[in-house]
Amino acid sequence: MEHVTSTDGTRIATHSTGSGPVVVIVNGAFSTARDAGEIAQALAEKGLRAVTYDRRARVDSGDERGDAPVDPQREVEDLAAVIAAAGGDAAVLGHSSGAVLALFAAAQGVSVRRLFLSEPPFHFGEGDPAPDFVDRLQAAVDEGRAADAVVLFQREGVGLPDEMIEQIRQSPLFEALLPLAQSTVYDATVTRDVSTPTPAMLGTAVPVTILCGEQTFPFLATAARRLADAMPAAELLITPESVGHRLDPATAARVVAEREGV
Repeated sequence: MEHVTSTDGTRIATHSTGSGPVVVIVNGAFSTARDAGEIAQALAEKGLRAVTYDRRARVDSGDERGDAPVDPQREVEDLAAVIAAAGGDAAVLGHSSGAVLALFAAAQGVSVRRLFLSEPPFHFGEGDPAPDFVDRLQAAVDEGRAADAVVLFQREGVGLPDEMIEQIRQSPLFEALLPLAQSTVYDATVTRDVSTPTPAMLGTAVPVTILCGEQTFPFLATAARRLADAMPAAELLITPESVGHRLDPATAARVVAEREGV
């Protein structure tokens, strides 16, 4: 593990696996650099250098925002710092909210060679969470109610049914989610701010591949198709191996390696 320093002084923990052209992996909600380990290893076996990182407010990374409101721009700066430390030229593989962040960053000029966007949860202005959702999330975290924040994000941010939320709450997994409560505010904020991709995002000049599993949440399948329709130059790939909003490592590595020419 190494650390890079973002614009506001936040230290971001990174991990590197393999050698070759750099691919930075940007995880979605409730996930850490360790969770991307299988994908990183699969990319390395294809002759690529996979860089994973703990997004801001997760595990080994900090969050130096102080009392300032959460701002997705800080995560754009984090990604730019990770890419710069990896050599300044990278393809980016983003999953879920990480895919939204990746496209958002590329539209702002972050040095991205190619984008791979796995099931980005764009709402296109339809069915967005309540306007005060982010504020309620932040209030729960600030008041020390991490469990309430996690459940709130699962219910209103992800749309999980109460029965599934209760199953998670009764499992050992739930305790591991509590330290990630603040990070859900970042996920909720970026997906709120660009519920509909901006013209700059849709017009990004780098090659874009959109990945979507055959068996995923219907909302995500619709979002992938709508994004592809709005980006005529983008490639949409339906991947049977990716099930339940999980990106299959072998499939991801094959798709990236083929398009990276390794």
